[in-house]
Amino acid sequence: MNQKEKIQIEKRAWREVKYNEKFLNAFRGLYVVSRATRHLFIHIVSALIVVALGFYFRVSSLEWIALVFTIGLVFITETLNTAIEIDIDLTSPEYHPFARDTKDVAAGAVLLSVFVAVIVGLIVFLPRIFLYVRI
Repeated sequence: MNQKEKIQIEKRAWREVKYNEKFLNAFRGLYVVSRATRHLFIHIVSALIVVALGFYFRVSSLEWIALVFTIGLVFITETLNTAIEIDIDLTSPEYHPFARDTKDVAAGAVLLSVFVAVIVGLIVFLPRIFLYVRI
C-alpha cells in the first residue's frame, strides 16, 4: 500500500467516526485544553468570581446573558488559541516568524475577548459597587 492510499483510508476513517465518538472526542479536546493552557485556572477563577458577584448583586436576566456570553467568549477564544498553538507547534517545530505571528494573533484574540469581558463586567458591576460603597 502506497502513501497516497494510506492517506485516503485515513481521510475516510475520519469521516466515518460515529456521533458518540465525536462527542467523546470533543470532551477529550476540552481535556487537552485543560492540560495545555496555563491561564485556564485564572479564567475559571475569574468566571466564578463574576458568577458570585452576579448572585450577590442580583443582576438582571439581560445582564446575566451578557456575563455568560462574555465568559463563554473568553473560554472559546482560549480554546481556539490552544488549538492554533498545538497546530503551529506540529507544523512548524523550528522557529519561523510567520509561526510566531500566528501564535501572537491567536493570543491577541484571547486578550481582546478578556478586554470585552472586563468592559461588560464594569458596565454591570461598577454602578452596583458604587452604590454599595456609597461613592
